[in-house]
Amino acid sequence: QVQLVESGGGLVQPGGSLRLSCAASGSIFSIYAMDWYRQAPGKQRELVAAITSGSVTNYAEAVKGRFTISRDNAKNTVYLQMNSLKPEDTAVYYCHADVLLSIVPRRRNDYWGQGTQVTVSS
Repeated sequence: QVQLVESGGGLVQPGGSLRLSCAASGSIFSIYAMDWYRQAPGKQRELVAAITSGSVTNYAEAVKGRFTISRDNAKNTVYLQMNSLKPEDTAVYYCHADVLLSIVPRRRNDYWGQGTQVTVSS
């Protein structure tokens, strides 16, 4: 029904930047919050940043001041601009969306992307 496709991951040196994108497609009426999570090897998945449909944002302490989340509601796309990257930012980054599928009947579900690898290393 709904697919989330991420792009923009890769290998970058410490201090570098990357921009992740996540485009949602399918039977979407509207999207509530869109989020980025990450999971490093041997660790639990953690929330990195979130943005509501009204563009209210929230960040994990570890990325505040370095990462910026934004969204284009017309394109059902969320972005994560990552600056001043550190080796500890290395992880698989996942996009997540809370989607309203229809209003009559009211159907709502959440979806995950397949993940994109971000590696920060010299």
